[in-house]
Amino acid sequence: MKYKNKVLIGDCASILQNINEESVDLTVTSPPYDSVRDYTGYVFNYQQVIDQLYIVTKLGGVVVWVVADEVRNQSETGTSFKHALYFIDAGFNLHDTMIYQKQNFMPANMIHRRYAQSFEYMFVLSKGLPKTFNPIMDKTKFGGQKLGSRTFRQKDGSLKTSSGEVAKEKIRSNVWPYNIGWMKSTTDEIAFEHPAIFPMQLAKDHINTWSNKGDLVLDPMCGSGTTLKAAKELGRNYIGIDISPEYCALSNERVAQEVIQF
Repeated sequence: MKYKNKVLIGDCASILQNINEESVDLTVTSPPYDSVRDYTGYVFNYQQVIDQLYIVTKLGGVVVWVVADEVRNQSETGTSFKHALYFIDAGFNLHDTMIYQKQNFMPANMIHRRYAQSFEYMFVLSKGLPKTFNPIMDKTKFGGQKLGSRTFRQKDGSLKTSSGEVAKEKIRSNVWPYNIGWMKSTTDEIAFEHPAIFPMQLAKDHINTWSNKGDLVLDPMCGSGTTLKAAKELGRNYIGIDISPEYCALSNERVAQEVIQF
């Protein structure tokens, strides 16, 4: 792979045309949406990017698309859903609609007549059935304890009684909570030179779930380089793309730092 472990400067919709077809195992990215941030005037064409992502993604590969909506005139734009529906039109499966929950979110302003916005969507799109799923397992509160008799309603309406022992672990739900903000999203101070970073642990959790060591992880709008550094630390290869030379330099600096191999 010509561009493996490189950060490329330019419009990702164009650069992706130079990436080998069906070469990417996993994409983890958060695109610019609406006018929440000013990315030096760059206009983002999500349809062109999604079309190219379908071409470069392997059969069984996954795209994790972290996105939310701007509030305009007291109403949400629905941009996140437009993106997800276009992925389906492009040939992807909407494998899971996950939630990135911000533990320490900003309080709501009563003027807006709405509850505090505390989450973003993490759309998990797959090209066919995901070839890799390494689920994160969480300890259960009452693991190992014996269950009394429990009754379950069956599909035909009948009741079934069962008993047993509480499993010690369970697969994590699709709502993932993270602390955000200064030195919480990451401990890399330089990352905060970018205006919109997602937590390092979020990137690691998705990379661990949907890929294996040696796989190729892409971030076509790599910003501060969080996905790239997470991929490197977890023994994956990476490709980063960003239209901003400043952000590409920032990404390069982060992946060049000493990392710990697990």
